[in-house]
Amino acid sequence: MSAVPLTFARSSARPRHYAFDGVLLLSVAGILLIGLVMMTSASISIADRQMHEPLHFLERQLAGVVLGLLAAMIAMSIPTPVWERLGVPMMILAFVLLIMVLIPGVGHEVNGSRRWLRAGIMNFQVSELVRVLMLLYLASYVVRRQAELKDRLKGFLKPLGMLMGAAGLLLLEPDFGAATVLMTTGLGVLFLAGVKLRHFIALVALAAGGMGLLAVTSAYRLKRLTTFLDPWADPFNSGFQLTQSLIAIGRGEMFGVGLGASVQKLFYLPEAHTDFVFAVLAEELGLTGVLATLSLFLLVVWRVFRIARTAAAAGLPFQAYSAGAFGIWLALQTFINIGVNLGLLPTKGLTLPLMSYGGSSMLVTLGWLGLIMRIHHEASTAGRLAVSRRERPS
Repeated sequence: MSAVPLTFARSSARPRHYAFDGVLLLSVAGILLIGLVMMTSASISIADRQMHEPLHFLERQLAGVVLGLLAAMIAMSIPTPVWERLGVPMMILAFVLLIMVLIPGVGHEVNGSRRWLRAGIMNFQVSELVRVLMLLYLASYVVRRQAELKDRLKGFLKPLGMLMGAAGLLLLEPDFGAATVLMTTGLGVLFLAGVKLRHFIALVALAAGGMGLLAVTSAYRLKRLTTFLDPWADPFNSGFQLTQSLIAIGRGEMFGVGLGASVQKLFYLPEAHTDFVFAVLAEELGLTGVLATLSLFLLVVWRVFRIARTAAAAGLPFQAYSAGAFGIWLALQTFINIGVNLGLLPTKGLTLPLMSYGGSSMLVTLGWLGLIMRIHHEASTAGRLAVSRRERPS
């Protein structure tokens, strides 16, 4: 079931087979369906109260899914060498977007953060697209500068400087969570590319120290950190969100209170349909639903890394690093979001991929998955050609 061939007609009447990863497709579809159900359940009361339209958020989320599927189809139709050649322009575009969002009157401000650009009827969160652009640039860089990256510290410092520049602009929005995820995923790609271990460890320690310093020198972020350590010390103020999430998860027990029967989502749990949709899932579907959802995420991450390994074995390094970047990001952001819901990590304001409400996140994530499917197709094709050449009689 790992590859499902589809046949398209061509003008020459020769069939063209497109290889899909069936396990990946079904796993993503499962997460999407669970996400739509849980996001609707978590948002229906607040949508009715605020918009007088119970399905308001579902309708907007479905629009994000449709746009995301269109983006995935476009990404699947573009050969990956095109993305590789566009590495530098994509990096420049990422910095242009990060600067634009900080300009008053251009960037849209919500709750004191300037993270969005107006895009027709929706607000587009710049950090979602910037992450993809920067990581694809990084994948192209490590292929072009492989020798320099492995042998010289300068080869490591160049991409690290680009990542730090982008992270710095994200912090100005401010968006500490997106900056942390971008830096961590970027460092993961550099590690996969084979940088010297002593350089990697030293600069990871430096980056971690810098992020830690930023966290404790900001009153807002320090309050989040101390609240995470003991949310019950102030359960009706700074610890309210986390304590309500823990109550929701605890109420779910083994099989949950029943779909739609959550109490916490009604008045107690803020952002139930965005950052804390996992807590509502745990309350309504219990440990059984949690384990099923986690299994689907693990399946997606496993298949993506398998595609990366297949691409590397087929001699497609850019494709391998691009898929690896997506796998690292998906695993990291899923871990952070669930860790926040469980009280294991400080609140970061990061969505649960493919499940939380957010058109920008859905659009970009599905588009990136389309690129992963293109990589799977090219890697599978390259592998079959290699096998056929070996089996061809001399």
